[in-house]
Amino acid sequence: MYEHLGELLTVLLTLDEIIDNHITLKDHWTMYKRLLKSVHHNPSKFGIQEEKLKPFEKFLLKLEGQLLDGTVFQACIEQQFDSLNGGVSVSKNSTFAEEFAHSIRSIFANVEAKLGEPSEIDQREKYVGICGLFVLHFQIFRTVDKKFYKSLLDICKKVPAITLTANIIWFPDNFLIHKIPAAAKLLDRKSLQAIKVHRDTFLQHKAQSLTKDVQSYYVFVSSWMMKMESILSKEQRMDKFAEDLTNRCNVFIQGFLYAYSISTIIKTTMNLYMSMQKPMTKTSVKALCRLVELLKAIEHMFYRRSMVVADSVSHITQHLQHQALNSISVAKKRVISDKKYSEQRLDVLSALVLAENTLNGPSTKQRRLIVSLALSVGTQMKTFKDEELFPLQVVMKKLDLISELRERVQTQCDCCFLYWHRAVFPIYLDDVYENAVDAARLHYMFSALRDCVPAMMHARHLESHEILLDCYDKEIMEILNEHLLDKLCKEIEKDLRLSVHTHLKLDDRNPFKVGMKDLALFFSLNPIRFFDRFIDIRAYVTHYLDKTFYNLTTVALHDWATYSEMRNLATQRYGLVMTEAHLPSQTLEQGLDVLEIMRNIHIFVSRYLYNLNNQIFIERTSNNKHLNTINIRHIANSIRTHGTGIMNTTVNFTYQFLKKKFYIFSQFMYDEHIKSRLIKDIRFFREIKDQNDHKYPFDRAEKFNRGIRKLGITPEGQSYLDQFRQLISQIGNAMGYVRMIRSGGLHCSSNAIRFVPDLEDIVNFEELVKEEGLAEETLKAARHLDSVLSDHTRNSAEGTEYFKMLVDVFAPEFRRPKNIHLRNFYIIVPPLTLNFVEHSISCKEKLNKKNKIGAAFTDDGFAMGVAYILKLLDQYQEFDSLHWFQSVREKYLKEIRAVAKQQNVQSASQDEKLLQTMNLTQKRLDVYLQEFELLYFSLSSARIFFRADKTAAEENQEKKEKEEETKASNGDLSDSTVSADPVVK
Repeated sequence: MYEHLGELLTVLLTLDEIIDNHITLKDHWTMYKRLLKSVHHNPSKFGIQEEKLKPFEKFLLKLEGQLLDGTVFQACIEQQFDSLNGGVSVSKNSTFAEEFAHSIRSIFANVEAKLGEPSEIDQREKYVGICGLFVLHFQIFRTVDKKFYKSLLDICKKVPAITLTANIIWFPDNFLIHKIPAAAKLLDRKSLQAIKVHRDTFLQHKAQSLTKDVQSYYVFVSSWMMKMESILSKEQRMDKFAEDLTNRCNVFIQGFLYAYSISTIIKTTMNLYMSMQKPMTKTSVKALCRLVELLKAIEHMFYRRSMVVADSVSHITQHLQHQALNSISVAKKRVISDKKYSEQRLDVLSALVLAENTLNGPSTKQRRLIVSLALSVGTQMKTFKDEELFPLQVVMKKLDLISELRERVQTQCDCCFLYWHRAVFPIYLDDVYENAVDAARLHYMFSALRDCVPAMMHARHLESHEILLDCYDKEIMEILNEHLLDKLCKEIEKDLRLSVHTHLKLDDRNPFKVGMKDLALFFSLNPIRFFDRFIDIRAYVTHYLDKTFYNLTTVALHDWATYSEMRNLATQRYGLVMTEAHLPSQTLEQGLDVLEIMRNIHIFVSRYLYNLNNQIFIERTSNNKHLNTINIRHIANSIRTHGTGIMNTTVNFTYQFLKKKFYIFSQFMYDEHIKSRLIKDIRFFREIKDQNDHKYPFDRAEKFNRGIRKLGITPEGQSYLDQFRQLISQIGNAMGYVRMIRSGGLHCSSNAIRFVPDLEDIVNFEELVKEEGLAEETLKAARHLDSVLSDHTRNSAEGTEYFKMLVDVFAPEFRRPKNIHLRNFYIIVPPLTLNFVEHSISCKEKLNKKNKIGAAFTDDGFAMGVAYILKLLDQYQEFDSLHWFQSVREKYLKEIRAVAKQQNVQSASQDEKLLQTMNLTQKRLDVYLQEFELLYFSLSSARIFFRADKTAAEENQEKKEKEEETKASNGDLSDSTVSADPVVK
């Protein structure tokens, strides 16, 4: 009875400690009372009747006094126990006082013997109850047993603190001295100081011995797990059934005792550090985390063999009940054989009979309580001999433990206290990473962290406990990613990268010097369950490497072989099954995206050079060791990515760009200096063309090219004609880009349609589906397929004539009378070509020099620009009338022949220096002639794109003839109207 009273007082003490440690509750209670005062001043504002406020305030004060002041225990022991109406007097009952004190001492003797021992089970909780009983005895009878009081305080040297809840620790000396201040005066100052100092000493000693405790318990628990596996795996023999049950019972109880001892060490140490606000060393943290793992290992052992354990427990309880019944039966016979009759003896016999009857049944908690109470009566009057009573007590204790084995193991292995000590988790993960050999222990730690969840489910301080759970989940995952997963990913990537680049001079990687961690063990772990997810370390690292290798390969495709080798090495060394990137090797297929070029076309045409024959753009200069190129494949891939609609948009952007460039073009041609020179050249050519065989003189163009430099030079050393040439080149680059867009679109369409066997005979899938009478969804799918095939067939068969559109949209404006100054353009082409050839030769010569700034081997944008502008102005015939390239060819051939003739003359005189000079002169003339020939061929090719074989008048005539044919064939004049192209708009 006194033990159960002690359990009740322990609960009251725990409530007081919880309320006393709950700072938030106290603060909110104070705020609530302040709010109530505001309500009292203006009840109508809060919709409360004033007459109800005073009763409510009284109720709050009563609640505060009973519960929130932390005096639940005090109110319980200070209540009036004596009857005021002349009834029973409790405080004056000396017999009850002696029995009460005797019971406390008896319970304390049993508890003291077990405290701190390996066989300790619940003695700490009973010690709290004993302290409560002692204070209750003092409160009722106002007497103190000095010797017993000192004995109670001496326990503090063994147990300086006791954990009541997950995060609340209770100091017995503080409690006793506070509750019995009169008794505290009995202790000298040294004794009191010794108790205080001993707690610090205990903490220091525990910190030093933690590592040894871990090593000891590691051996103990490992040995116990082997015994469990061994004893539960072998078949039970009927001839040794009782012996086997005894062994299983002892092994089960031993596992529980280990769990209790480990749990006590962890809780006491962690909560002492937190309560005393002392820093914990990393060594202590690692040791405590190891103990947490051992604790969960014990629980998992019971869980893994739960089916066999449950079956064994039922047999063990029956076996223990049988042993207890045998002992009681012997004592009952002894009582019956005694012929002396008395009421006490009859009570003892009745108690023994009650115990027997109760033991003949299931071992429930209520039955065991009745047996305990019955035996407390039945063991009086020397019913049992000393050698019989102790075995019976052991059997009953085992029966209690085995009957509640699952609940007791679950309670002792519950690690919900870790919620208040989450700061140890990062240190633990760092230790796991550094000691990868024991990677499997992560499962135990996450199992311990999951124990915090049930307690959080009862949270009431938030709108929903889900908020608290989400925060906890997020916090743990962030710590895991930062201290383990991300470090693991980077270390694996570093190891793979260094292993692949062993041919380079890297840091020393000798494992005998720098050490080595076998990180592959992390990837053999099964996925760890946490909340509603499974943490798969292998999958996480694999995904990281896949993503990293893919992204880095896209940036530098020439490194594809390196990342492929790293991928294979990851599979061989770590067993990681990597995903193939399926990226093209060597070249960057996508290149610059069409959207980027389109948005920055003004930058593109100035930084890239066009090659007409290969239909490729090459970067002019670059800070890297390579130049970017853009070809049809790149454009086709961009169109495939963004869709064919991007083509018309690109042409629209090009149209806007050309408008701005042609405005500058018009201003240059309108300049008085330029216009006057061109008019003079036209007049000069008309005057001398009959004498010069209708050929524009080379000297005149050269004079123009040199003379224009007198008008001014930019800081970069460029004349106005150089800038005009660049303008035309940029216009030509834009036209080259439009040509590439069209070719890329055709390339994309042909790739898309290549799987269609016959473009001339494509079946209609919609009709076939209708004939078969298939479902509506199938009919819709067939209709979509027909539409897609039709689009691809049309796109692959014909391409939009973008050049014709860009000519038609600008030509009428160029040919208007107000732009008459542009009609002088054809006469500036000869000096422009001369300027271009000089520039081109200069760029090509820089290719062989160390400083390659400004070097280039192609610039066909100029030829495209000249051909396009001549078409817009309808000046092909005027330009051809100059016979410019014939004049250039004749000039250089004449000079080459003259030099050759001079060489023949000088070869006889054997003047080597003069011969070298002539050879260089001839080589220079050959280069110039070759460049002019190349320009002529490029210009002739570019003219084909714009149908330069016909004049504007011939094109108009042909257009009228086609319109008349169309009208005649259709018989409908309304169809003759040609709709404007959206690009022109």
